[in-house]
Amino acid sequence: MTTIVSVGSGKGGVGKSVMAANLAMLLARHGKRVVLADLDIGGADAHILFGILRPPLTLTDFVERRVERLEDVLQPVSAHPFLHLIPGTGDTLATANLPYAKKKRLIRHFRQLQADVIIVDIGAGTSYHALDFFLMADHYLTVATPDPTSVLDLYRFIKLAAIRRVLSAFLSRDAVSEALSDRDFCSIEEVIQAVGDTDPNARETASRTLQGFQPHLIVNRVSGKSRVNVLQLKKLLKEYVGGDLMMLGEIPDDQAMTRAVRSYLPVVEFEPTAPASLALEKAAQTLLSIITSPAPVLSENPLPPEQAA
Repeated sequence: MTTIVSVGSGKGGVGKSVMAANLAMLLARHGKRVVLADLDIGGADAHILFGILRPPLTLTDFVERRVERLEDVLQPVSAHPFLHLIPGTGDTLATANLPYAKKKRLIRHFRQLQADVIIVDIGAGTSYHALDFFLMADHYLTVATPDPTSVLDLYRFIKLAAIRRVLSAFLSRDAVSEALSDRDFCSIEEVIQAVGDTDPNARETASRTLQGFQPHLIVNRVSGKSRVNVLQLKKLLKEYVGGDLMMLGEIPDDQAMTRAVRSYLPVVEFEPTAPASLALEKAAQTLLSIITSPAPVLSENPLPPEQAA
């Protein structure tokens, strides 16, 4: 059974794509058939991290139906036979403003890919594209740096993802969906209150939907003088979002990471004994244990109504 892991962030420049690429490589080393999919619509660059400067096919070819199957876009990564890449789209208006129907088709085909693990590198920010691609996963991974603006943007990202998840749960409930679709919410409590006002029986559904939303966090570029107060962040998210935040790993600020990117290689391949590589290996092992652990069966989240996309 394929497991999808989405990797998102509240802002760009935190090393999200680098984290995704290295984790994909490490899971492949652990014997998993891994697909790294670059869904940073309009700003894809994951292929650069593997030295694939001009991929023969990209996600654009699938979106524009130049190929019919998502498998046709798979690009082998020479560093490991178990790892394949789906290069992202180019920076075009057609792909950066992906229509709802094409987005829905893309998500459907992702769920049909034959792999053990699909790691989906999501574009930074809180656009509907980013949130919907983030929420299509079985497990959610967020990336931030100790920078205060990064932490604030991470909080906003997780909050809006949680709101989007709750709204998605009521796609098939006409009365609730109609009441919620035209409103702009600032907090989870507002959403649950509106749900309860429309249909008292639906409030329990909203609360249950949030129980399955447990994002994990990797903090990148950690040094002795710059650390994230994870306990405080977890408290904020629990109080205002209702979800739990679980720490997956802390990656030290390491110049080996910069040297690896400039050499078009994941750092775990370029310098396996570097502090960043060792921390990433530990994070990968934790992620692998999460993926392989039995989990309760949750109802599939549909995309929100088209007018919200």
